[in-house]
Amino acid sequence: MYSDLIPPGACKSLNSSVIYANNEVSLEEVDIYGFDYDYTLAQYSNELNMLIYDTAKAFLIEHFKYPEEIAKYEYIPNFAVRGLHYDIQKGLLMKIDAFHYIEPGTVYRGLSPLSDEEVHYLYGGTFHVPLSQDSGFYGKGPKVKQFMDIFSIPEMTLLAVVNDFFFTNDIEYDPVHLFKDVSEAIGMVHLKGYMYKWIMQDLDKFILRKEETDAVLHRLVSQGKKLFLITNSPFSFVDKGMTHMVGKNWRDFFDVVIVQADKPHFFTDCIKPFRRLDNNGDLRWEKITSLDKGQIYKQGNLFDFLRLTGWRGSKVLYFGDHLYSDLADLMLRHGWRTAAIVPELEHETKIVSAHRYAVTLTWLQALTGLMERLQTHRDPDSKKVFLEWQKEREELR
Repeated sequence: MYSDLIPPGACKSLNSSVIYANNEVSLEEVDIYGFDYDYTLAQYSNELNMLIYDTAKAFLIEHFKYPEEIAKYEYIPNFAVRGLHYDIQKGLLMKIDAFHYIEPGTVYRGLSPLSDEEVHYLYGGTFHVPLSQDSGFYGKGPKVKQFMDIFSIPEMTLLAVVNDFFFTNDIEYDPVHLFKDVSEAIGMVHLKGYMYKWIMQDLDKFILRKEETDAVLHRLVSQGKKLFLITNSPFSFVDKGMTHMVGKNWRDFFDVVIVQADKPHFFTDCIKPFRRLDNNGDLRWEKITSLDKGQIYKQGNLFDFLRLTGWRGSKVLYFGDHLYSDLADLMLRHGWRTAAIVPELEHETKIVSAHRYAVTLTWLQALTGLMERLQTHRDPDSKKVFLEWQKEREELR
């Protein structure tokens, strides 16, 4: 059987709990470690997505006067993943590759997949989405938006659900209005502080892996590394979560703590000055001329941060979960090392390490080689075999 012919090490087992590097990094050269908070230092359970979805759905019905029948749609775990694109004008959720082509078989209108033929027709005889329509650098193009953070998973699910309701009930609607209303409903969940309240009321339920966060911070500090924290969340929320994970003296780990930073603008603008918070969480009025350990700072911008700390270049390694707003600018403009927290890879590495995956991949590669050789034969029998192999190859993929 061909499964016995898998070369040793062809599909080596991947450890889902380790760090993977895209290029070579010497940690001896890294003296300063920076962290985002949400979904970086603090990992949240999937139950949070369901609460965000249910609350935003209620906002749509109560404040935006959407039909009450939408309430019957329950949250669908694992319906969407980060990185998907959404065509705002067509109301379609899809996967677009790095070359701006729509991946066949990934386009959904509501909760139903579209055939490749229908997608081809809707996009004028092509699967290509021009860069001018696709995402800008931060995933927000004029006609297509890319969802890049974990908080966007319930938003994609809600968009699909509401589109599905209107489309399946043959109710005329404007997809652009729908996108705007769902975005505002999701935004209201965050602006009104619901998420912070849910997490603070039951830290054990929502915060995962607190022992690992504690161990990492202790290890870095014990090796003489400097640490800083830059988060969009308010101090009271961060304080309660970090106290739960690390202890009431968590601020002793960090040389600089910045809250409500307004990323990604923190990394790109040079306008907002830093403000200091007193022990009661109230804003102080004085001008900030240094960033001192033990103090809490609000807002600010990266240019002042670099000027006041002198932390530049490859001596800094910053951890975040959003590939654009947390990491891209820091790497491309300022030369920092960056590390992405991607919890989805834990599941994916387990799949890739499975024996069934190794067998399938080996036969897929072998079948591709056979097809390449058969292409030179143009007789009817060869063409028939080629089409059969092509169909099998698509099923394997």
